[in-house]
Amino acid sequence: MNLIVSIEWLHQNLNDKDLIVLDASLQSTAEGKRSEHHLKTIPGARYFDLEGAFSDKNSPFSNTLPTEEQFETESRKLGINKTSKIIVFDNIGIYSSPRVWWMFKIMGHYNISVLNGGLPEWINKGFPTDNRKTENYKLGNIKATIQKQFVKSYKDVLDNLRTKSFNIIDARSEGRFKGVDKEPRKHLKSGHIPDSINIPYGKVLDNGKFKTELELKKIFDKKCTGEKDLVFSCGSGLTACIVMMASEIIHKKSKNIYDGSWSEWAELQNLKENVV
Repeated sequence: MNLIVSIEWLHQNLNDKDLIVLDASLQSTAEGKRSEHHLKTIPGARYFDLEGAFSDKNSPFSNTLPTEEQFETESRKLGINKTSKIIVFDNIGIYSSPRVWWMFKIMGHYNISVLNGGLPEWINKGFPTDNRKTENYKLGNIKATIQKQFVKSYKDVLDNLRTKSFNIIDARSEGRFKGVDKEPRKHLKSGHIPDSINIPYGKVLDNGKFKTELELKKIFDKKCTGEKDLVFSCGSGLTACIVMMASEIIHKKSKNIYDGSWSEWAELQNLKENVV
C-alpha cells in the first residue's frame, strides 16, 4: 500500500471487505489545539485509542509504545486481521495518524496508509460523517512482532553523543527547540538534545496535508546532509512520526523514533524548571 492515500481513493474503496478505517483522533494537540470536528468521524471508522489502549500505562511518559502483547490484543479487539488493509486518519488533518502508521509498521503489519488531509479534508470534499461510537467487533487474528531496532532508547541517544552514528531530527517548534518557549509539560525546561536538528512538524505540512515531494526534498536537503541514519524525536514521540513519514515520502528510509523523546531526555537529564 502507498504511504498516503487521498480522500477520493478512500471514498471509492470504502466497500473493500478487507479495508479497515481507523480513527486515531485525540482530544487536543500538545499545544492545546482542538478540532472543530470533535467526536465526528468517517462512517464505519473504528476508534483507535492512542492515548489509552495503545499506550504503555506503566511508563511515566505519555504516548509510550505498548508491548507486543498489548498491541496485538487491542488490535484484535478492533477486528484487525493479518490480511487487513488499514487506512488511518485523525481530526486535525495530519497529526496523530502517522504515529499509528509507524506503530503498525514496526509491529510487522505493513498494509497501512495515512489518509492525507484526514477528517477535515473528508468534510471539505462534502462526504458524510457519523458520530463516533464504541462498538464490539469480531475478534481479529493480527499478529504483532516488534522490530526493536526502530525504537531508540535514552541510552541509544546518550551513546550517540559520543559515537555520532545517527542524526537526531527534532519535530518540536523552533521556540521549544531553542529553549525560548515553554514546554507543555510545565515542570520541564525547553531546549534540545545536543547536536540535534530542528524540522518542526508544521514545516512539512500544508493545510493539514503533506507538502509535495519537491517541497519536502528541499526541506530535508537543507537540514540533513550526509549519509547518517536519522532518528526522529519530539516531545513524546508523536509528532516525530509526522516528520519521519515526510522523510519516507522522499525516500529517506528511516523509521527510527526516540520514543521517550524530550519528555524522557529532559527528565533524566534533570532539566527542570525552577518552582517558586
